[in-house]
Amino acid sequence: MAGSAIPPGFEDMLSFGLVEALLGRRSRRFFRGAEIPDGVFAYRSRHEPMPLSELEKLLVVTACAGNTGWHNMIYRAQRYAPYLSNYAAAAGGRIFPSAAGFHTSMTFFTDDTGVYVVNNRDAPASADRKKDSSLELDDVVQAMRSHITKLQDGRLKLPSEVPFVEAHNTWVSNKPGTLLVIPVADLAQHMLLGLCYMLQNGLVLYDDINKRQIPGIDRFKALADPDSTWPITFVEQLSLAEVSVEMSTSCYAGTLMLQAMGLGGWLYDGIDPISVLGASGVAGVDGLGFRYDTDDRWPYPNPTGLDGVMEAHCPPHYADMRAAVDAVCDRKFGKGGPYHPATPGPWKDSAGVRQAAQVHDEAFRECVALQAQYVYDTFGKFPGTVPSVFICTYLQAHHLDLEFYDKFYQPGAYLHTHANHNRQWHPDLSQNQ
Repeated sequence: MAGSAIPPGFEDMLSFGLVEALLGRRSRRFFRGAEIPDGVFAYRSRHEPMPLSELEKLLVVTACAGNTGWHNMIYRAQRYAPYLSNYAAAAGGRIFPSAAGFHTSMTFFTDDTGVYVVNNRDAPASADRKKDSSLELDDVVQAMRSHITKLQDGRLKLPSEVPFVEAHNTWVSNKPGTLLVIPVADLAQHMLLGLCYMLQNGLVLYDDINKRQIPGIDRFKALADPDSTWPITFVEQLSLAEVSVEMSTSCYAGTLMLQAMGLGGWLYDGIDPISVLGASGVAGVDGLGFRYDTDDRWPYPNPTGLDGVMEAHCPPHYADMRAAVDAVCDRKFGKGGPYHPATPGPWKDSAGVRQAAQVHDEAFRECVALQAQYVYDTFGKFPGTVPSVFICTYLQAHHLDLEFYDKFYQPGAYLHTHANHNRQWHPDLSQNQ
């Protein structure tokens, strides 16, 4: 990387094959410094925990959340052609896909040094692609470095104990020496973008819980037939599924990078998401520190945001749902957005492409806001039946203790990248495994 010593393992990582990464992917949990106190795999590492180097950490986080240039957007929708499809909310692409280019998630991570956030959800392209469509990894990683902000000193305040961590992960999760990557989705914003998508295609919400039409929706017959509906529960469950895919593919991309780098770790969901966000209600278990509300109508607390860092598109971060809708529209059509003519892009006439989308007018915004405000007023939060902010999966990365695998497994339990990792990535350290 620019301005830093390049370990030999970096070149090996670049030449590591995709098929080898796919077939070699395993959850490899036993790290240097770990202990399993009992049972058939009882073992105590004789090594101290070994944190990832700054370069290793950047590469893993980049694999989970890196900017990959301008995305191509969706070209055409039959109902409103010849307008360009106007679903996307971000102009830049990231390593993982997002439903219709909504990109509502942000990436947090923690290690022994602190808790960090990656602020690249609306970042411009990190680098221009070459004529063969390739990108320089150095450019992508350096862009990633510029978008990282430290939020807290020290590791995430979340003890590896039940009920904060699933019983089978208490010995391994978020331990000293490990890196924990935490994608977080603004499900409230994703739901608003889904309502925009629906209305653009002639659909509106129906309250299937209370068995009634959204009051006042008849005023918008010019935009959608009030009888052309999707149920609230379906749309909210679909939105939940879509953000889960977004966050999970982020972590899965990171797992492939672990194979190429020879790091251990795995993708999992065995940490309580409410506690990670900071809504456990237990003193000292601060998690990410998101604010949250409680209500007798809800089974769980509802986190809504971290002030100035990631604020869900709903009250109390916005005065009402109309204000949240306007913010979504500003993200889409304002400066730097995917449909602003001054935003660069990959096309020969980027300005012409970007301004070919239909802008959400006042009637459109009011119709979306009417539906969103109804949900908020009826259920006390937005969305009404799923969290405003959601976490599903995590990626943990760490240095393997190969002696554990040599003791309990037949040859082949780890890849050649794992076998050679210390020599290739930390040549200045003792190679005593």
